[in-house]
Amino acid sequence: MRLFSLIIVTISFVSFSLPAAEKPNIILIFTDDHGWPDIGAAGIYDDLKTPHLDQLAADGVRCTNGYVTAPQCVPSRGGLLAGRDQSRFGLETNGSSLDGFNAEETIPERLQTAGYQTGQIGKWHLGPSQEIADHGFDEVYARNSARPAFATYGLDGSDREPGMDATKMYHLDACSAAATAFIDRHGDNPFFLYLAYRAPHVPLDAPDKYLKRFPGEMPERRRQALAMISAMDDGVGAIRKKLEEKNLTEKTLIFFIGDNGAPLKIHKIDAPGGGPGWDGSLNKPMNGEKGMLSEGGIRVPFVAAWPGRIPGGQVYDEPVISLDVAATAAALSGLGEVEIFDGVNLVPYFSGEKAGSPHERLFWRWSTQSAIREGKWKLLRGGSREYLFDLEADPGEKTNRIAEHPAIAGRLRNHLKGWTDELNPPGFLGDQLTEVWDRYFDFYFDGKPVDRAAAKSKAEAVQGWLIRNGQLRQRNGALHLIDSNGKQRFAPFIANSRVKAKGPFSIVVEPIEMPRREVSVQWREDGQGDFPGGQVVALTGEGGVLRGEISSKEKIVHLRVRFADGTNVALRSIRLERKSKVLQAWNFTD
Repeated sequence: MRLFSLIIVTISFVSFSLPAAEKPNIILIFTDDHGWPDIGAAGIYDDLKTPHLDQLAADGVRCTNGYVTAPQCVPSRGGLLAGRDQSRFGLETNGSSLDGFNAEETIPERLQTAGYQTGQIGKWHLGPSQEIADHGFDEVYARNSARPAFATYGLDGSDREPGMDATKMYHLDACSAAATAFIDRHGDNPFFLYLAYRAPHVPLDAPDKYLKRFPGEMPERRRQALAMISAMDDGVGAIRKKLEEKNLTEKTLIFFIGDNGAPLKIHKIDAPGGGPGWDGSLNKPMNGEKGMLSEGGIRVPFVAAWPGRIPGGQVYDEPVISLDVAATAAALSGLGEVEIFDGVNLVPYFSGEKAGSPHERLFWRWSTQSAIREGKWKLLRGGSREYLFDLEADPGEKTNRIAEHPAIAGRLRNHLKGWTDELNPPGFLGDQLTEVWDRYFDFYFDGKPVDRAAAKSKAEAVQGWLIRNGQLRQRNGALHLIDSNGKQRFAPFIANSRVKAKGPFSIVVEPIEMPRREVSVQWREDGQGDFPGGQVVALTGEGGVLRGEISSKEKIVHLRVRFADGTNVALRSIRLERKSKVLQAWNFTD
């Protein structure tokens, strides 16, 4: 007992009493659209093969109530790196401006001042890759697809001028190799490594090397997800082997966390190909999916290991959140407590120095959804809908207890409203869900069956164009956007994934009616899994058309057209042109 007490005291003062060269390394591994039960250590699904992740959990702590700040990629990542809820600086959803995030001091920036070398690897999704260094990263290997990576060093550990690395290695393997190379380069000094695998996020692209590990009958999308998770698991094994080789195992704290739950699209359709739709990962027994503040949307794999400092073999049931990573890193680096952080240092709780829950309450807001968790109780708001769940008795959120416990719901609602009033913008964002999320809440929380054919019909494209936050109608010689979003906080946008044009080219939008002539276009290139933050152009023009120049020289496969105000928008046509030659056109006249 005296020895254990001595260890606790040592942990308590480690960040302040040790010289800079002996400060712990911190590795943060962030996965993508990865369902809460989809690591073997969770003991829920037996089709997984994650021996290295399972060993990581055995050597440390597996958090059964580990959360992220948002059920979507961009805000989840922005909050993680800032250490503050992303809605405090206006990064509400994927479509939000990055201006607020760009003004934040990130955890790698803070750690640089404490003598840390910092590295970013994999998916960024917070602006152009060439600007990652502006957010506190000394080294970059930004790759999330088969396309070349923006790199500042070689996979062999060599120096190189910043530029594109065109290795043919599978992108997950390349990210793992970049991680071990980074450790080779900086293992003699304290380092912070942010490794963000784009897996098992679509497009599903696992090579045969990993697919062959999962023979037998199963949905092909599940096989792909298992293979991509297995590739990440290999990476975890390679990183831990490298740490052992360099005698850094007991000097390194590793976090493994998902960025949000898996997208199921309700029906988990095993569509051919690896593109949009279900990514093959699973959330059950949690309810809901990506894009929801249900447990299936925000409860994620969450493992921490620091051999020699944190006792292994722990299953930790108190709620923790991704915001805790920044607070933990700051404390361990010697920076101490950062007042504006929304998280807490988890090491004293994991080590046993502190008892009880790290958080009295956790809060979320994402678009017109918001939620609060206090102990076992969770209040979830979706527009004007409200649900109260006892997560100890009902972790799958099947029974709404709000009628039985109005006083509890009222107290939680008041706390939630008070917290949202601190955000930018403040308060609850509207009392009406969009059509998509209304349907999802119907299915997951209210037990209303969703007809697969009817759902497909509602999402039917008009010449390949689909709408989010509204409905499309082609009539009277125009394509009409019908807003279904109440207060229009999140205006409709249209998207088309059937684009077939190689850049550069102009995009020309011809409106018949448009109250505010503020239109922007995002594009996704072939091989890119997401819409990078820097790939956007504002359309300008006079008279009858609006025009913008897409500068990419790559094949463009997906466009999103966003409108400042989606009310009463009617379009005559959309065209892609190069030197007056029409490459692709959509004419909406009858």
